[in-house]
Amino acid sequence: MILVIAENTGKKIKKSTFEALTYGKKVALEYSSPLGVLVLGSAENIDDAKLYGADNIYHWEDSRLDTLDSQVHTKIISEFAKEKGVSLLILSHSSMGKTIAGRLAIRLDAGLISGVNSLPENFQHFTVKKPVYSGKAIANYTLLTPIKIITLSSNALQPEILPAESIVEKLTGDIPSALTKVIETKTQSGSIPLPEAELVVSGGRGLKGPENWGILEDLANALGATTACSRPVADADWRPHHEHVGQTGVAIRPNLYISLGISGAIQHLAGVNNSKCIVVINKDPEAPFFKAADYGICADLFEVVPKLTEAVKKLKAENA
Repeated sequence: MILVIAENTGKKIKKSTFEALTYGKKVALEYSSPLGVLVLGSAENIDDAKLYGADNIYHWEDSRLDTLDSQVHTKIISEFAKEKGVSLLILSHSSMGKTIAGRLAIRLDAGLISGVNSLPENFQHFTVKKPVYSGKAIANYTLLTPIKIITLSSNALQPEILPAESIVEKLTGDIPSALTKVIETKTQSGSIPLPEAELVVSGGRGLKGPENWGILEDLANALGATTACSRPVADADWRPHHEHVGQTGVAIRPNLYISLGISGAIQHLAGVNNSKCIVVINKDPEAPFFKAADYGICADLFEVVPKLTEAVKKLKAENA
């Protein structure tokens, strides 16, 4: 069996899980193997898993599993994987996946590849690609162990509707005692989290101050995009730190990344250079970001961005 570990926040299964199911279904068809998904904790939209190809849906509905505990979750998942004879375990390359994938690999004596961004090049030997050296190169990795584990990068592929006739099997049992206690959980609300965002508009020191951030937000709202920023902006408290993208912040892979007033230092590029399309707006012709851009506008962002925002609004109105 190929097994996807669902990620559910706020009682909702996240989009990254449906991406993992799409990936798993394509692999399962190559191996003529059933595809299962394991959901731990509350999930109001669990039936959605049927739309993305899950042949077997396993749900352990217990509020104690709503909050990730790496030791508890690892033990439950590893024991379940052994019981079901899982050959490939797929997790999202998120904070959850990064936290437990290594633990699972040790418990299952499995080979692990993190941050996979494409389907296997060779299904016989399970050879997959992943970016290395902060995205400057692509490496091929082959897993030779009987049990394999991968974490799938966000937006590596779009979820595809592949309906399957499946039923939800309820799981019960003893939950291992947690060694840690969660006192408080703070989560971002109101917008699509950066790792899941397909459209991102990001700003740097070229915006000159937090009082000018409205120009960026207007463009983001017109596009339906999530906002982000460079590290100097977050360090100056112009924007909250959860919006910081880069080597020391959030690594993202959106379909479109628009940079406003960001020079494009290597630390920033490390977090965004896997974007499928990068647009850079900067008045400095020597800004290193232009070398990584698919499209570049060398001009004053305070003149260009309002015109771009109006053009987006006009286009949407014409196609409404």
